[in-house]
Amino acid sequence: MQSKVVGLDVDQLKAEISKTYTAVSCEPEREFIFPTGRAWAQDLDYPVDLLARVPDTACESFAGVANPFSLGALSPGEHVLDLGSGAGMDSLVAAQMVGAKGSVTGIDMTPAMLERARRATDELGATNVRFVHGEAESLPFESASVDVVISNGVIDLIPDKDSVFAELYRVLRPGGRLQLADVTIQRPVSEEGQRNIDLWTG
Repeated sequence: MQSKVVGLDVDQLKAEISKTYTAVSCEPEREFIFPTGRAWAQDLDYPVDLLARVPDTACESFAGVANPFSLGALSPGEHVLDLGSGAGMDSLVAAQMVGAKGSVTGIDMTPAMLERARRATDELGATNVRFVHGEAESLPFESASVDVVISNGVIDLIPDKDSVFAELYRVLRPGGRLQLADVTIQRPVSEEGQRNIDLWTG
């Protein structure tokens, strides 16, 4: 895969990202450079009643950066894509919002996170949620197939953002919307800094 950042080893970057989030999944009690867990989600003002129903299996490995639902609640019957779904907390909140006539599909590149998300889904008894393995730059979904894309702290980790947004707009139905929570920077990063994998993953 090509990178928009000259000299950045994208395969190495993806391996390091997967290593980091595998650790979040397998050792959620560890302290990381970023906040994690249910208490963090509560600090971000997730809907209290919906969050309370999400199993600890998902919440203890939550590593989002903000609350995508602060941009608006989802409507019953909507079809939602959770880009970089991690342990599934956002997907399971979304599933409660869209109800039985809606659906949520989470996609993530880290197998340990997908396994945790599927366990949490079974624990909640949610039948309108599924999780698939894949990457944001090449989504395995039909065009114009979702009403809403949510994502939480994922796009900032991907160098080729043009490809990501092209894919998101491809899978969104006309009139669909993006509800993204992410990290942004206000100043340009040096070329050397752009090649520093530790800056991407930390």
